[in-house]
Amino acid sequence: MNSQTEKRLIAGPAGLIEVAIDTPPDSFEGRLRGMALVCHPNPTQGGTMDNKVVQTLARAFVQLGYRSVRFNFRGIGKSEGGWDAGQGEIEDALAVLAALRDPGETFVLAGFSFGAFITSQAARRLPEGLAAERLVLVGPATSRFDTAPVPAETLVIHGEVDDVVPLASVLDWARPQALPVVVVPGVGHFFHGQLPLLKNIIVRNWQTLQI
Repeated sequence: MNSQTEKRLIAGPAGLIEVAIDTPPDSFEGRLRGMALVCHPNPTQGGTMDNKVVQTLARAFVQLGYRSVRFNFRGIGKSEGGWDAGQGEIEDALAVLAALRDPGETFVLAGFSFGAFITSQAARRLPEGLAAERLVLVGPATSRFDTAPVPAETLVIHGEVDDVVPLASVLDWARPQALPVVVVPGVGHFFHGQLPLLKNIIVRNWQTLQI
């Protein structure tokens, strides 16, 4: 994401996993909040941890005072293994969280598109007694993958004219949960030209809740 991004390889269930870690700068004056794990879009369609939406999520969390962790799912970049249709990728996310989260550290789970599906499922498979402070789902792939129900405080953001995952699909998923969805007018799946707005929505939402 920038020259300060730390890259490393960690052990995962299918081999080594490539991760990228960004931390608030030394000049950061707010409260350090914990760790934010960000999951990338579908690997079979070119998704990687360097996706622009994923990087935007990482920047938002760093601005808010989180140590942001992105990673490549198995078979992508320097991560070993191969595509597992979502099941092994959930295990990858949980492995990265377990490896890089400090004992007792607060954490947020976030994801874009396929990564939002992984986030929803990983949140359900956390060890007993462990829970994310909050989930953030951007463009969740509800029409393509079995996106799990999420906690009421989850932040869901979707483009009005998303041609990859129709807004109607996300609303159908959210409706039984009485879950609000932030709809960004005129925006497609990849938030082209609106990444600063996406970042600001997340930051403002956090500040409003005073988390």
